[in-house]
Amino acid sequence: MSRIAGSSTDVALGDLRRRYVPILSTIAASLFVLLPIVVSTPLVPDFAFLVLIAWRLLRPEIWTAQTALLLGLFNDLVAGHPIGQSMALWAIAFLLFDLIDSRVGWRDYWMDWLFASIAIPFYTFGGWYIARLMGSETRMIVMVPQILLSLLAFPLVARIVLSLDRWRLSR
Repeated sequence: MSRIAGSSTDVALGDLRRRYVPILSTIAASLFVLLPIVVSTPLVPDFAFLVLIAWRLLRPEIWTAQTALLLGLFNDLVAGHPIGQSMALWAIAFLLFDLIDSRVGWRDYWMDWLFASIAIPFYTFGGWYIARLMGSETRMIVMVPQILLSLLAFPLVARIVLSLDRWRLSR
């Protein structure tokens, strides 16, 4: 007896893959901060945020702002940010993306890169401002290389997320 969907195990594994690959890939990107990369200035992009917005721009229907809160909490705990920094900034970015989606009738690759190029400096400036409120004396000009590298790394991260999405939806 042949079935179109395959065995029940295949269906269950496919459902798990469709459900958890976006979340696990964002969690894995959050864990990149645990790698022993030592720099004297902030150069390394926040890959967790890049993966998060790549998933959000690619598949806006799979996550809500509440998901950004939970993933932001995990990122705050792992990266050592003040509790609530990633939660607030990621949720605000999701709400802004929802607003943009309601206004824009269509999107393509260049529009996604434009929206990401707005969200990345917003997120970096928000993190800088929260650190400033907590007593940091870092000037904003120091953050410019990180913003530029994040903007240049976004297409690569979006390509990786697209590959993960194709694998996630394959049989």
